[in-house]
Amino acid sequence: MDTLLTMVDSANDVLWNVVLIVLLCGTGIYYTIRLRFIQVRKFGEGFRQVFGNLSLKGEKKGKGEMTSFQSVATAIAAQVGTGNLAGAATALVGGGPGAIFWMWLSAFFGMATIYAEATLAQNFRTVEHGEVTGGPVYYIQAAFKGRFGKILAAVFAVFIILALGFMGNMVQSNSIGTAFSEVFTARNINIPPVAVGIVLAVIAAFIFLGGTNRLAAVVEKLVPLMAGVYIVGSLIVIISNITVLPEAFRMIFVGAFQPSAIVGGAAGITVRHAIRYGVARGLFSNEAGMGSTPHAHARATVENPHKQGLAAMISVFIDTFIVLNLTVFSILTTGVLSSGKDGTALTQYAFTTVLGSFGDIFIAVCLLFFAFSTILGWHFFAEINVKYLFGPKATKFYSLLVVLFIIVGSTLKVDLVWSLADFFNGLMVIPNALALLALSGLVVKIQKKYSGKKK
Repeated sequence: MDTLLTMVDSANDVLWNVVLIVLLCGTGIYYTIRLRFIQVRKFGEGFRQVFGNLSLKGEKKGKGEMTSFQSVATAIAAQVGTGNLAGAATALVGGGPGAIFWMWLSAFFGMATIYAEATLAQNFRTVEHGEVTGGPVYYIQAAFKGRFGKILAAVFAVFIILALGFMGNMVQSNSIGTAFSEVFTARNINIPPVAVGIVLAVIAAFIFLGGTNRLAAVVEKLVPLMAGVYIVGSLIVIISNITVLPEAFRMIFVGAFQPSAIVGGAAGITVRHAIRYGVARGLFSNEAGMGSTPHAHARATVENPHKQGLAAMISVFIDTFIVLNLTVFSILTTGVLSSGKDGTALTQYAFTTVLGSFGDIFIAVCLLFFAFSTILGWHFFAEINVKYLFGPKATKFYSLLVVLFIIVGSTLKVDLVWSLADFFNGLMVIPNALALLALSGLVVKIQKKYSGKKK
């Protein structure tokens, strides 16, 4: 295991320290300029698109279709997961407080990237096997004609199945197992993490079998509830240490450019570490540019692609600038960063300093809902690509494998699970980002066509 971890980490150093920072941030900056800072100009319109006609009654749509809110809820379900609880803590430990600045910056530019992803997913959506579908494989083929486009689309499909369906869902179950292990150990209860993984797998399998309609009905109710509960709990922790909040901001901004001034030279954290962990964990959290959430946005029933692009921007804002920041400031204001803990355990420790013994239970329960919703979303995204490659008959076998990976993931060493997830997440970015850049002219054309139109 240690040898495998070393090999994967070496590959990630090349992938994340150079290739993806340039590709992801470059694509986001490029779209921000070409779309004239659409994430700022059209933020209000995007917010109204998501919440203007909010209904939790599960409005009936055609096969494979969702309301705009359901598609955004599905995207947020995938985005708001362990990246917001364990991932934020890992970024702080690995890259110092300065990593959060780079996470914010990449998310800001990522709002323009995800607008392009959702717009293209809507524009190139189609009907296959009797249901509405869409995603990067379709706009990749539109961007690159002929055999090259088909090969690149197939490569993306393979990467997303590995990255989300298998490795990514192992991360989710691993974090849930770790969180409950902390709770059980603190109370001298001997329940192994694999038991939690088995229960999680059984519930997930039930929803998998219900298809798109059951998924949409679950996430449109689960996402607002889980976000609301976590927001309230986090605000209690932060407000309890409100006098430390200015220092937390100082640590982030100074640490972004001079990490040694915050964490000390002995920690070995450099600006490169801060950028690498900030961008990597930011991507794992908000998924902008990764090519995952377009699968949900393709199925939204909206007036035009531009509308869904605006809605998609709000999902990144909610994920990074609201939910993830609550974890960051809970950790920084409680002063637990130097505790020696990492990941979920660090976040739990921060909450116990204010909420006492209830703190670790609170995070474990929140993480259960966050990570479980991500498992549902990621299974759905990868399943679309399984259908694309192998047809609908292969989906049951795929779902069975995901269930097994959920169980196995709950027992593995956290470092290896995260490194594998980073590796495959990085690989799937490359074909998606190339297509986004190739189709930038079409995205700008769609934005100009529909931007000024009223309902």
